[in-house]
Amino acid sequence: MVIMFVFETMTAQNKRALLIGISEYNTTQSDVSDNDWVNIHGANDVDLLATTLKQQRFQITKITNRAANADRIRKEIKNLALSCKSGDIVYIHFSCHGQPVEDMNGDEEDGWDEALIPVDAKKVYQKGVYTGEKHIIDDELNGYFRTIRKNVGPNGFVYVVLDACHAGSSYRGDEEEDSVITRGTDRGFSMSSKPYVPRIDKRGKMKVEKSATMANICILEACRSYQVNSEIKEKGKYYGSLSYYVNKVLQTTSLGRDISWTEHVNRYMNQDMRLVRQNMVIETSL
Repeated sequence: MVIMFVFETMTAQNKRALLIGISEYNTTQSDVSDNDWVNIHGANDVDLLATTLKQQRFQITKITNRAANADRIRKEIKNLALSCKSGDIVYIHFSCHGQPVEDMNGDEEDGWDEALIPVDAKKVYQKGVYTGEKHIIDDELNGYFRTIRKNVGPNGFVYVVLDACHAGSSYRGDEEEDSVITRGTDRGFSMSSKPYVPRIDKRGKMKVEKSATMANICILEACRSYQVNSEIKEKGKYYGSLSYYVNKVLQTTSLGRDISWTEHVNRYMNQDMRLVRQNMVIETSL
């Protein structure tokens, strides 16, 4: 009995979640300039998911609104990587704006990186004023994800949900029943004033790096790179469409190493007529 107890303790999985959501990019919408981001409802997503993941015994860290600045987000992702242990199940969630950023190291075929937008990032490059240091680019994120995958090892699993968009219109309605509120912008962040032209990639599922020494990973994205990510209104509140349906499925599905639940999310989104021009994307090492 003692031996079994020690063995189970050593192999027990921890569940860790980092939830990041921004609603309040600006204190007042009347003063929004071309260089500012409009308010959305990312914090609603975090509140929704935190309740569900808590029921699944996740250790949850939440960052919302003005606290979700670039330094804090980077700090918490690094803290998560340091705290992860072999066998852990990790869930990382972003509900915010997104933006394409001109690729400066030549690793992107279409010439553009993708970035998530913290609350203190600006929309337009201004030499000597703002040069993109607050943008969190996909190259940086992938480095964090690889570290986490190594730390949790092949017996763990990493989920990442990106309820953002890199081809949206940054339009915010007046929140009447027929309002359309979208996340992201079709304006690229460019040091050379290069116009952004999204690449048309209609794949719904993509393969990412797999290794015998790293955990598998599953990344859910709200839409394809050339599409707009629309929020939806449910019971009087706006939510990111991907976040809402992820939460709906996780209310009856325990997160583990089986990713079949993501297909249920995809089916719900495909059946929602409000999302007729939006297709979820799954990137996974499986």
